[in-house]
Amino acid sequence: MHSPDTAALSAVPLFELERVHFDIGARRLLDDISLSIPRECVTGLIGHNGSGKTTLMAMLARHRDPHRGAIRFDGKPIASWKPREFARRVAHLPQYTPSTDGMLVRELVALGRYPWHGSLGAFGERDRERVAAAMEMTDVAQFADRQVDSLSGGERQRVWLAMLIAQDSHCLLLDEPTSALDIAHQIEVLELVRTLCTQRGIAAVIVLHDINMAARFCDRIVALREGKILMHGTPSELLTEANLEAIYGLPMHVLRDPVNGRFVSVPQ
Repeated sequence: MHSPDTAALSAVPLFELERVHFDIGARRLLDDISLSIPRECVTGLIGHNGSGKTTLMAMLARHRDPHRGAIRFDGKPIASWKPREFARRVAHLPQYTPSTDGMLVRELVALGRYPWHGSLGAFGERDRERVAAAMEMTDVAQFADRQVDSLSGGERQRVWLAMLIAQDSHCLLLDEPTSALDIAHQIEVLELVRTLCTQRGIAAVIVLHDINMAARFCDRIVALREGKILMHGTPSELLTEANLEAIYGLPMHVLRDPVNGRFVSVPQ
């Protein structure tokens, strides 16, 4: 049985956004966004290029501040969290990862432990255990002493995910983690994220372009268009022909897979 404090906390959304706006010059990138992102849930962000997905992700990661409105994380204003405390709870993988020139796989994965010991702190046994476990879970331990840049695209993406896993966070923010991967590696990466969230009871927010991948791996989907939330709900709620035409601006067929019963969409 949960204690009253634990039960109360579990009822609070992980992220809450209230009437959030963000502008660059005269262009409004986010327009009156109100949204709750639940705990222990995989949430997909979909929509056209320029719909506001990456800007919204940057807000959740605290890389940008809203011009108007409020964002709360774990029930507290997101800006009130100390940087290291926030980094212990939220791990962010941007759309374009930084250079890893000359870095070994084990060195990159070990960076995930930085919020726990800092630049001058000792890298202890617990840190080594977390790094080893993360590499095993993502099947990159075999590459531990290879340079990251020598790996294939799918292998590199698993290394970045290993770094996030080593961080021991409560939430993963993943901006288009499958954009440069073939379909086999897309499924591999998203299955890994889904498994991680289920096993550890954590949340993930994922920017995706493929609605069928979002429907397959996400518990909830948020569709944006021109900086606004067009609709949100479960995959079965969103995957209708009318909804998909509203999201993507072209007619779509929705079919049921005869093998697994999932809904899939194809352009007409």
